Order: sequence, then structure tokens, then C-alpha cells
Amino acid sequence: MKKFGLLLAGGIASIVLLATIGPLVGLAVCSVVLYFIVKQFLKAETKKAKVGFAFLGIFVLLGTLHNLPALIGVAAAVVLYLVYKKWNGSKTTFKKDDHDPFINFEKQWNELKH
Repeated sequence: MKKFGLLLAGGIASIVLLATIGPLVGLAVCSVVLYFIVKQFLKAETKKAKVGFAFLGIFVLLGTLHNLPALIGVAAAVVLYLVYKKWNGSKTTFKKDDHDPFINFEKQWNELKH
């Protein structure tokens, strides 16, 4: 039943992530462009250049705000990652073998750590 829940959560998260690929790309592009516009605004010396960069920055900022639903896609990616880690984390079981030459080393290492 636990695996079914993980499969269901992963399926829903993957569908949401695929549905928000476009806004994710748009948010990334607009954020990079906005970063460079702000850098150029701070470097500009004339008032005309500052006004031009401010107008362009506001225009790109509106585009960035338009793509804010992409944060749902980021949350879906995080959920998908957590489901993946949980799915693979439950399979790791270590069986101690009496014929393993490193058992003595592991015992001594645990004694040194504690």
C-alpha cells in the first residue's frame, strides 16, 4: 500500500511538472534577462539610459510575474525527488555475512566512533 501511495504521488507530481514546463522555462529566461537589465541599470550613468532600463525592467518584471505559477512546477519537482528517494531508500538492506573480512574492521570503527 505504501508503494501505491508513492506511485500515485509520483504520477501526479510528474503530470504537474510536465504541465508547467513552459512557465518554468519562461520564468528562467525572464529572471536571467531581468538580472542583466538590473546590472545595466546600476552601471548606467545618464538619466536617459536609467529611464530606458527602468522601463525595460518593469516590462520584463511583468513577464516574470506572469510565470509565477511555475513555482507549482518547482514544488512538483521537489515532490518527485522525495518520492524517488523514498522509493529507492526502502530497498537498501544490508545483510551481515559471517565470512566477511571487514566485520572486525567495522566493529573496531564503531568502537572508535563511540
